[in-house]
Amino acid sequence: MITTLRRIRKPSPDNGSVHLEGVPPSHPPGEPGMDSANGRVEDGLPAGPLVGVKDLQVTFARGGRDIHAVRGVTLELSPGEILGLVGESGSGKSVLALALLGLLPGNPAPAVSGIAKVCGTDMVAATPEQRRLLRRQHLGAVFQDPMTSLNPTMRVGRQVAEAAGDEQTVVDLLDSVGIPDPKRRAQAYPYELSGGLRQRVMIAMAIAGSPSLVIADEPTTALDVTVQAQILELLRHLRDELGTSFILVTHDLGVAAQVSDRIAVLYAGRLAEVGTSADLFTDPHHPYTEGLLRSRLLLDTDRSRPVSTLPGEPPDPRELPPGCAFAPRCPSRTDECDAVVPELEPVDGRDVACFHQVHLSSGDDPLGPVDPWPEPVPERFGGPSPAVLVHGVHKAFLVRSGFRRQRLQALRGVDLDMVKGEAVALVGESGCGKSTLLRTIAGLQPVDEGSIEFGKGTRPQMVFQDAGASLTPWMTVGEQVGERLLEEGMSRGQRAERVKEALALVGLPPEVANAKAAQLSGGQRQRVALARATVVPPDVLLCDEPTSALDVSLAATVLNLIGRLRRELGMSVLFVTHDLAAARMVADRIAVMYLGRIVEVGSSEELCTKPAHPYTRALLATVPELGRVEVRIEGEPANPLDPPTGCAFHTRCPDAIASCPTRQQVLVNVGSETTRWVACSVAAPPPDDRPEPDPPPTDDREEVGDGDR
Repeated sequence: MITTLRRIRKPSPDNGSVHLEGVPPSHPPGEPGMDSANGRVEDGLPAGPLVGVKDLQVTFARGGRDIHAVRGVTLELSPGEILGLVGESGSGKSVLALALLGLLPGNPAPAVSGIAKVCGTDMVAATPEQRRLLRRQHLGAVFQDPMTSLNPTMRVGRQVAEAAGDEQTVVDLLDSVGIPDPKRRAQAYPYELSGGLRQRVMIAMAIAGSPSLVIADEPTTALDVTVQAQILELLRHLRDELGTSFILVTHDLGVAAQVSDRIAVLYAGRLAEVGTSADLFTDPHHPYTEGLLRSRLLLDTDRSRPVSTLPGEPPDPRELPPGCAFAPRCPSRTDECDAVVPELEPVDGRDVACFHQVHLSSGDDPLGPVDPWPEPVPERFGGPSPAVLVHGVHKAFLVRSGFRRQRLQALRGVDLDMVKGEAVALVGESGCGKSTLLRTIAGLQPVDEGSIEFGKGTRPQMVFQDAGASLTPWMTVGEQVGERLLEEGMSRGQRAERVKEALALVGLPPEVANAKAAQLSGGQRQRVALARATVVPPDVLLCDEPTSALDVSLAATVLNLIGRLRRELGMSVLFVTHDLAAARMVADRIAVMYLGRIVEVGSSEELCTKPAHPYTRALLATVPELGRVEVRIEGEPANPLDPPTGCAFHTRCPDAIASCPTRQQVLVNVGSETTRWVACSVAAPPPDDRPEPDPPPTDDREEVGDGDR
C-alpha cells in the first residue's frame, strides 16, 4: 500500500538543507501560499493554466527534407489535472512532450515556432538557462525505459539523492512511491530491480521537490498488467496528495481512460479531438478516435472474427496531404477533406477537428462488417498427434549476487501440451518464466531437467518481441526472408518468387524486398519478421510478446495477421503476452504462469469469464478500463533466487489458508472439460486419496543443473 506522501523540498540555496513537511505550513505575507482548490503550494506560479500551448510547430530537417512532427497544436492544462496524449506511433506525442520539457534534440536543432508556456515560461522563446531553471524548480519527467535513464554503475539511492538531498529524504521518497524495504533497495543497482521498481525509482526522482508538472512518456509500455496498475495508482495518488499535474503520453487507450481527466488525440502532428475521458470513450466524434476505440482489445471482444482495424497506415511526415491528414483512411471522406485542413472547433463540450462531426457511438462499424474467421479444427487436447509435449521442465540460471553465485529458478517443473493446429497463450507477470519456456521449446536454451518432445516432423519457428533488433540492418528484406530457403533446393528465381508470396501473405508489397530494416515502420518490421518465420511454413509458431510495444491499431493488425496465418497454414501457435485481452483473442487455451510454474490452464473464454485461481482473478482485475474498480495484487512477486515453500503465491494471496505455505500445489482437473486445470488448495482441493507431495528441500530451492544466464 502506498504511504501518505510528504511534500519534499529541494535544498535551499542558502544552506543546502532539506525540509520535509507533513502538511505545508501557513505562509507569511509575500511568501508562496496554498491553492485552496487542490492543496498545492503555488510557489509563485502565475494564475491560470499551468500549461498553455498555442499554434506550436516543430519541424526537423533530415536528409534535406522537412519532417513536420508537430503542426499547430493548441492546448491547455490546469493545475492538478492529468491529461492523456494518445495516438498511433509517429503522431507527435513524444515530440510535443519534449518541447514542453525544453529537451528537443539538437544537431541540427529543429525549427520551433508558436508558444509553449509551462509554469509561466515560454519554452520556445526561453534561453537554455531559463529552461534548466524551470526544469529544476517545477518539472519532472518519466521516460519509457528506465534502464536508459538510470546510470547502471550507480546505486539507485545515490541517483535519487542527486535530485532529492540527504539519505533520509531518499528513503522517504522511495517509500512514498511504494517501494518495499526502501532503505535496502536504495543500495541496489538498477539491474537488481524489477521493471516496475525501476519505473518507481524514476517517478521518485521526478517528484523529488514536488514539481508542479510531471511529463510521463509511455511509463507503462511493455509492463505487465499488475505493475501497470500499480504505476497508474501511484500517478493518481501523487496528484491527489501533492496536487501535481501530469501529462501522460501513451498509445494504450485503456491506460489513458483509467487515469486521465481529459484526453487529447493526436494524428500526424495535429490534435484530432480533445475532451473528457468519459466523453471520448462513450461518444467519440472524430472518425480517428472511433477507429482507435474499435481497435482496442477488451475481455468481451468478439473472438469469432478479426479485430476491426484502421485501414492503411499513418502518412509520411515528409509528404503530408494538403487537406486533412486522416482523409485517406477515413470512411467519411469528402472532397473538402482532401483540400482543407480542419481546425479544432467546440462541439458538445469537447473540441473536434473534423468537417463531418458525427456521433459514431452506435454498434455499427463505419468501415463495414468484419467477416468471421474460418474456424480452425485443432485435434482435441490429449489427441493422438501432439505438436509439443512439455513434461517436468526445470531451468535455472547462475547469477552473481555480490561475491556469491546463486541459482535463479526460472522454470520449476512445467507441464504443457499442444496439439496440432491449436493456439495456446502463456500469460503472467514479468519474471514468471514465460519467455524462458518459449526459448527452451525453440531450442535456444537447454533444459536442466524434464523433456520437450515434438510431433513427428514438427518444426518450430520463433518471432521475437523487438522485430527491429532481430532483423539484420545491412541486409535487405528479400535477402533475410530468402535466407531460410537456401536449403530448400530452389533456384534464385524461385526463391525470389517465394519471397514475394511470403510478403504478400503478410500484406506487404513486393518492393519491400529491396528495402532494409531501417527504412520500414515498426509495423512493417513486425510483418517482415512474420514473413521470415513463415516463408517455410513451420508446424509451431512461437511468438514472444510481438505486440507489447505496438499502438492499439498496429497491435490489432498483427494479431489478425497471426490468426490468419495460423488458419491458412495450419500452424500451432504458442503466444507469450502480458495482455490477457490479446491472449483471449488469439488463443484456444490460456496457461497462467507464476514464479516458474503453471497455476491454471483452461479454454480462453472460460478462464477469462470464470477464473478459478486467485492469481488469475487478480490479473483480470488489473486490466485497465474506463470506470473499472481496480483490485490490485499486493506486494511484489516472490524472489526466484529463494522461492517460498508451498504455493509460491501464498505471500500475496487473499485466500491463503494454513496449508498453503507448506503444501506444494499440483494441477488438478476441475469442471466438466479435461482442458481445465488449477493448482490451488482453495479453488481445487486435491483428492483425499492423492498422496501428499514430498516436502521441499531444506534450502527451499529445487536442485537443478547448472545453466548460463
